[in-house]
Amino acid sequence: MSRLFCNGQPADATLLGAVLVNYGHFTSLQVRNGAVQGWSLHLRRLQQATHELFDTPLDVAQLCVWLEDALAQCGMRDASVRITVFSREFDFRQPLRVVPVDVLVGITAPVTMPTTARAVMSLRYQRELPHIKHVGTFPLFHHRRHAMREGFDDVVFVDEAGKVSEGSTWNLAFWDGAQVVWPQAAALRGVTEQLLMAGLDRLGQRQAQRALELTALTGFAGAVACNASGLWPLAQIDGVSFAQSDLLLQLLRRALGEAPWERLQIGS
Repeated sequence: MSRLFCNGQPADATLLGAVLVNYGHFTSLQVRNGAVQGWSLHLRRLQQATHELFDTPLDVAQLCVWLEDALAQCGMRDASVRITVFSREFDFRQPLRVVPVDVLVGITAPVTMPTTARAVMSLRYQRELPHIKHVGTFPLFHHRRHAMREGFDDVVFVDEAGKVSEGSTWNLAFWDGAQVVWPQAAALRGVTEQLLMAGLDRLGQRQAQRALELTALTGFAGAVACNASGLWPLAQIDGVSFAQSDLLLQLLRRALGEAPWERLQIGS
């Protein structure tokens, strides 16, 4: 069961009005034994987006206290966490007015992604402000729903220039038999993606970042999706199949294992 805390207190119905405005941003993460892989990257994401959307700083020290308190109240050292930054005082009629921000912490049971290979379809679509993990998720879930109606498991987006950008809620990597290739287009550069790239460097594994059109996917033997919930293999994108996705999955798991677990504290 999910529990919600706003600014350190159990959330109540007074938040409903602010939630309906649908203006804010968030980050999702997995906590294990009170620690997170890439915690400093999550904090940086929250700080940067708060500044861009609200023109105000985020008190990350207070955020850490609220998060630790929320986990303690739930009696959980392992959990799935979503941290949303919004403002109960934001008025869409006066969006330039400087307002204090609120922090909503959602705590649920920890999750591990199943390793079943998934088939995804491509779709021409570009998220608004793709570099921000904002709360405007309606199109993502709608397009995923469309893909499932077409017999696929999920959707991967392609921009107006025909370049592969990101999945509905995930990044992806390809394997060409010698190196890992990360598609480059306007997209949310996920924390897990950043950790994987750093881990591959530590392992001495060749990797590259480059723009990829859909027609180029036939040159790859494997593909893997990743987000804060984990890694999973892709069996195919549209009609292109990937026979070595499990091999890439094993490599990326090793790379992720190189990422340290950071305590939920400032400067940890």
